[in-house]
Amino acid sequence: MHEGYVVLRAPAGEDLRPVVVFLQQQGVRCRVYEAGGEQVLEVADPSQVEAASAVYAAWRAGDIQLELRAAPSHAQSRQGRGVWREAPVTLLLLLLSVAGFLLVYLGASAQRLSLFTFTPFVISGDSLRFGEMGAEYWRLLTPAFLHFGWLHIVFNSLWLWELGARIERRLGSVHMLGLFICIALVSNASQYLFGGPSIFGGMSGVVYGLLGFSFCGARLQPAWGFEPSRPIMLLMVGWLLLCIAGVVEVLGFGAIANAAHVAGLLSGALLGVFLALLARRSGDSGASGRL
Repeated sequence: MHEGYVVLRAPAGEDLRPVVVFLQQQGVRCRVYEAGGEQVLEVADPSQVEAASAVYAAWRAGDIQLELRAAPSHAQSRQGRGVWREAPVTLLLLLLSVAGFLLVYLGASAQRLSLFTFTPFVISGDSLRFGEMGAEYWRLLTPAFLHFGWLHIVFNSLWLWELGARIERRLGSVHMLGLFICIALVSNASQYLFGGPSIFGGMSGVVYGLLGFSFCGARLQPAWGFEPSRPIMLLMVGWLLLCIAGVVEVLGFGAIANAAHVAGLLSGALLGVFLALLARRSGDSGASGRL
């Protein structure tokens, strides 16, 4: 704007930025410069002089409030727009869990369901006969995706997203995938070793592993910022104790894979301690959000 039309002159110390920003947002081309110890506000279009002057007068009188606000940070805007994209592994695990639930809920054949249990099985009359895993090593992980009721899938999905997404956003997808593999393997194998051949499943062992990882890891590395709150810890540990005590089964919720829950919690806690100490040793305080 080479030539302008003076709207007003203001003291040099007055902050005219709110007025200038507001006018520009309304499509008014304007500028402020200093001359003779004063600030001069000019507009490019003479027809806008009166309107700009009225805005300034109303602002000075307190009739309108004009405030400058900082633009949302990259992290804030990213949190609002890309939450799902920032936790793709957690989202994939959630979708696979829903698929496992639908497999059971929609009445898949025993032959098809048997592909995803820890050990294969066949139905012979009124009894089940279990086989050997053999070289079908996917069975070490796939029971985590099988869910046997609405409460089962809803509970696990909510906690998987609450805990897993926070960890993944902070430490990255590779670490989240590694945590799932380690915890699922330990929890599923523990349930098989302590409970023997049976049809078990669910993401609960992994969820408790993520709980243990979040608590122990963030305690040693507070900069990670995903330590569960006290109410969450009390709720989930309390539920675990009720399951171990048999109260949940008495209430009609079905058999509970307690060995998977406990093994998941302990393995996750150990992984949290290990990775937190590793980050300390490497001098990574967690500020970068990645190990």
